[in-house]
Amino acid sequence: MNLTPSQWRALTWLTLAGGLLALLWLLAPVLSPFVAATVLAYALAPLVERLSTRMPRLLAVTLVEAGVIALLLLLVLMVVPILAKELPLLREQIPVIATRLNESLAPKLASFGITLALDVASIKEFVLKHLGANSEDLMAAVLGSVKLGGSVLLALIGNLVLIPVVLFYLLLDWPRLLARIWTLVPPRFRPTVGDFLRETDDLLGHYLRGQLMVMGALALFYTVALALAGFELAVPLGVLTGLLIFIPYVGFGLGLVLSLLAGVLQFASLYGVLAVAVIYGLGQLVESLWLTPRLVGERIGLSPLMVIFVLLAFGHLLGFVGVLVALPLSAIGLVALARARRRYLASDLYLK
Repeated sequence: MNLTPSQWRALTWLTLAGGLLALLWLLAPVLSPFVAATVLAYALAPLVERLSTRMPRLLAVTLVEAGVIALLLLLVLMVVPILAKELPLLREQIPVIATRLNESLAPKLASFGITLALDVASIKEFVLKHLGANSEDLMAAVLGSVKLGGSVLLALIGNLVLIPVVLFYLLLDWPRLLARIWTLVPPRFRPTVGDFLRETDDLLGHYLRGQLMVMGALALFYTVALALAGFELAVPLGVLTGLLIFIPYVGFGLGLVLSLLAGVLQFASLYGVLAVAVIYGLGQLVESLWLTPRLVGERIGLSPLMVIFVLLAFGHLLGFVGVLVALPLSAIGLVALARARRRYLASDLYLK
């Protein structure tokens, strides 16, 4: 089969792309910390570049990475008061709620021919067994899980140590690294490739910056609204819900469930449920009708359903690495599809 030079070039590039994807799939478990650090470096590089104009680059990288680590630790610590507050309340309130359901709901359902009889004694025994464990039992369970999943634990600890180290060196050498990669692009392709990468960077950067602003605004809204409603866990619940908005629908649903649980356990009445319903309903309306269209914009093309699909698809194919590269690769795909569509609409195939 005789191929033209342009066909050989296309075949070569397709082979290289396929080999790269195959290598990424095969080495996905090993590449996880490196890919995570690269994605973080891409997001943090503009901030480092701004700071490095006013101070040594080493100091700028250290400050930025220390701030990110402190923020992540703060987010983890926000989950602790939720668990520490709600687990004891769960232990106390679940048997009480089961008793109330037996007393109030069961007679109403019986009038419709539906029999409901909760075994309060069994429920109480189950709650005390699973939520009333003392510290010794909890420590024994944790140690047992460590013995069963030691390799997973070691891998997790290794990634937690390796990611900050890789991120530090990537941020330190980011301009030189980009320059070296750019030298690998054939000179005749550099104008086209540079234009393509700039368009992709603009699209992805606009999306990420917009999402960060939406997350911050919603975290503030939910925190203030829950505090005004009298929730004791307003700060961790509000901040956690706002930050989880980055995962469309799933993040909102998780925050809603946690807040409903907190409202039921704290107030032990319909007030908690109604307050959460009103606050989260208003929050969803504000996000959908004003924040997301204004701060993120519809021109990007990354709809919530598309974000969920690419996260699930790449996560299924490549695991954690797939989740990390899902948005960058989808942005590249969108730019490529938009260019292909423009060429098709201007081609003889479409016009004639």
